[in-house]
Formats: sequence, C-alpha cells, structure tokens
Amino acid sequence: MKSHFTFTKQQRNGIFLLVFIIIILQCVYFFVDFTSSDIEVDKEELSKFQKDIDSLKLVKLEASKPKTFPFNPNYISDYKGSTLGMTNEEIDRLLAYRKQNKWINSIKQFQEVTQISDSLLDKISPYFKFPEWLNNSEPKNSNSTYNNNNNNNNNSKSFVQKQDLNTATVKELQKINGIGKYYSERIIKFRNTFKGGFIADVQLQDVYGLTPEVIEKITQQFTVKTPRVIQKLNLNKITIDELVTIQHIDYNLAHEIIEQRQLKEGFKSINELTKVKDFPINKIEIIKLYLFLEKENR
Repeated sequence: MKSHFTFTKQQRNGIFLLVFIIIILQCVYFFVDFTSSDIEVDKEELSKFQKDIDSLKLVKLEASKPKTFPFNPNYISDYKGSTLGMTNEEIDRLLAYRKQNKWINSIKQFQEVTQISDSLLDKISPYFKFPEWLNNSEPKNSNSTYNNNNNNNNNSKSFVQKQDLNTATVKELQKINGIGKYYSERIIKFRNTFKGGFIADVQLQDVYGLTPEVIEKITQQFTVKTPRVIQKLNLNKITIDELVTIQHIDYNLAHEIIEQRQLKEGFKSINELTKVKDFPINKIEIIKLYLFLEKENR
C-alpha cells in the first residue's frame, strides 16, 4: 500500500500544479461573466411580428362581438330588447301595443310606439325585417303572398294550435327551420334537468347556442302548456339560502340583493332588481318566474 501513496518530488509538484489549475478555472467560472451584453435586434422583423400579433388580436376581437341578425320588431321580447339597448319602459310600450293585437309595419311607427332615441333607432333599424303580410295594423289572410312563400312550420300558431314544449320530442323540434338534431337534443336535455320540465317559454334563453331568432321560431310552434309547478318566493321575505336556489343567482349576488332590500326598506317592484350591482339584467324574466311581491307596482 505504501507504494501507492509515495510520490517523488516531481510527482508532488505535478499534483500541486494540477490542483492550482483547477482552482483557477473554478474561480474564472464563478466570477467571470461570459454572456454578451450586446444583443442585436432586427427592428424591422420585430415590427412586422408585432403587426401580425395586433392583426390577430383585432380578428379575435371582431369575432367575439355579438352578431345581430334581421328580425321582426313586432316580436321583440324583454331579453331581445335589453340586448338591443332598449330601456324597460321602451320595451313595455311595445309589449302593451302588441297586446292590443296591433302591428308595427314601419321604422317610423316603431319609434312612435316605443319612443326610442334617434341614435338607437339608427343603430338597430337596419336589422328590421317586416313580413309582407303586415298591412297597417292587421295581418292579411292566410292566402297572402307572405304565407304562400313561407313554410307552414314557420307561421305562428295560436296557443291551442301549438304543441306542448314540455312533451315535445327531438323529431318534432327538428321540424323547425334552424333546429337540427343537435339543438333538438340539447333542448330536451336541458328541459330534463328540471323535474317537471320548463316553467315558461322564456327558459329557452338558457339553452346554449339558441339565438333569439331561433327561439322565436320555436315559440311560434311550441309553448309550455303544462308548466312545472313551483312555489314562488316573496322577494321582500326571501333569505340568502333561498335566493341561491334560483337560476343565475349566486351567494355574492344574493348578498347584494338582501343589502339593497334593507336599504330600500323593501322592494316595490321585482324590476328594481335590475339596479342591484352585478345583476344579470338579461335574465330578469327567468328570475321573475321564481319570485313575487304581495304588492308590486309595475
């Protein structure tokens, strides 16, 4: 063993030199910065790349904007009106006018009835589509040009003629233009999430992918004739735990509603909920299905 650990003077000098070189190299590695501070950037290429990114952002932003399709203003619902930017009062004037079995057949008449501003009228009127059978305030008879040019499935029926939306099958729903097998199954699947089905037609707004125009076509042929029985809750007595059982209301919104109720010393109208912070205004008609007031001033 002694022969393995006995070195000559030259061998010891060689070992010390090797150790010294290793220490020097380690110091150089730890204390000397070998990175280059001069980074060359191709400004022209960078600018071109930034423009490409900006253009992609604009395309995505444009695609995310809600699209408006031509529609008959006579069938504007609360939900449709709110998405168009109409106030509750303007929508109520239109609904009251239609309840008299009167028809709007011009842009000018629409403004006279609803009293909307010129700016909003200019924005939404290009999408108005008046049927040919509208003449003044009364529709033409069933032999009119409009009815001859349209499929019977697209003509609105009376309540008695309509099929029950709570018993409709996938095949029956598929007969509506714009409703294929995919959306028919989606409607039935959503309906079946509630024991007893829909409470009212307005719940179709919660079926993902259905546009207001398609919903209008459905409600011309189908309606809820056997609504699900529910116990409505008094808005001025309801608790937070009861509020969160209602569609579209979570705990944060429930706290806001209770706080507003205390500040107001009670709500005078269910429509006052639309003034509560973060309230989903476009879902007010669905939320109304579950609430009541003993004395409501509409």
